[in-house]
Amino acid sequence: MFNILVLGIASFFTDIASEMVYPLVPFFLTTTLGASPAILGIVEGIAESAASLLKVASGYASDRLRKRKALTIAGYALSAVGKLLLALASGWGTVLGGRVIDRLGKGVRTAPRDAIVADSTDGARHGMAFGLHRALDTLGAVAGVGLAYACFTGLGGAYGVVFAWSLLPATIGVLLLFLVRDRPQASTAASARPALRPGALPRRLRLFLAVALFFTLGNSSNTFLLLRATGLGLGPATAILLYLAYNVVYAAVSYPAGRLSDRIGRRAILVAGYGFYGLVYLGFGSLRGPEDAWALWPLFALYGLYTGLTDGVEKALVADLAPAPLRATALGLHATIVGLGLFPASFVAGQLWTHLGGPAAFYFGAAIGLSAAVALALVLQGGAPPDRPSPR
Repeated sequence: MFNILVLGIASFFTDIASEMVYPLVPFFLTTTLGASPAILGIVEGIAESAASLLKVASGYASDRLRKRKALTIAGYALSAVGKLLLALASGWGTVLGGRVIDRLGKGVRTAPRDAIVADSTDGARHGMAFGLHRALDTLGAVAGVGLAYACFTGLGGAYGVVFAWSLLPATIGVLLLFLVRDRPQASTAASARPALRPGALPRRLRLFLAVALFFTLGNSSNTFLLLRATGLGLGPATAILLYLAYNVVYAAVSYPAGRLSDRIGRRAILVAGYGFYGLVYLGFGSLRGPEDAWALWPLFALYGLYTGLTDGVEKALVADLAPAPLRATALGLHATIVGLGLFPASFVAGQLWTHLGGPAAFYFGAAIGLSAAVALALVLQGGAPPDRPSPR
């Protein structure tokens, strides 16, 4: 439990830093630097996908070396460097560089960190462990978005100054990680040389990963939600408050969702989450003008509900289904698959927005989300529920 709390608090500070930056990036690109929605889609898509292969590679290295802590610290440190580049940016190319380095850091840290979370508790409590970590992480996002709003309005829209201040919590997050206790992994033949091949993973896990990839193809960057808000006449400051509402709901739901999935299984929670995603994107697509701007508040809140239901529970499901010697590899593979889908998703959304208008981008995401909910229900059905946690 100690590791889960330390990782959660470190993620709390790191997410303060990330969310001081993230909701401002689309406005910095489109208003200050003059980039188009298509450029925004390219920047976010490359940034989120560039590090994707690192996630499975980092997980494999963590399993092979039977060490998690050093890779986790390195990843968080890289993300801090990426924020420094954003503070110095004067063109969209530098923004791209900063976002790529930031996401490279996420690629390095995600699998070993999640493996520490899974290793620090038994299988029957994976939902609780990941839910608690996501809740603490997202409370940091709430604080970060609040600070972004306060700094942005108090400093008269000085993006660079806000980006520079984000370095302080990012550094605190890195330093806290030195308190984590790296749990030595058993030195067996299987764990010493884990097999990185699709056939090494259980069939049900491979099917889930296929559905996750399909879902991600319709899950474009959250920056498009913020851009939609400003397109309906809201200013950047109000859009930041909408993003704050999203994070409040996300933080409130994550831990209860994880605990509930420990009791009733992961399937029902994840199917509901995917379904909420499709309905929320359908709602975003149906908004027509400034007179509909009020609907953004419940839509952002429902989007927080979707994320709270799925983020930690997906990781818990992967940890449940993966063989113990390949746990970090499987968690990294899941993160890689999600990341690889983000570039085409954001690229397609940007192109649809530029050429057909904002609603087209959201209708596309809604169709993918609702279809993925049905596919997931089929993949995880039948027999002794494979999505139910079992003690290891």
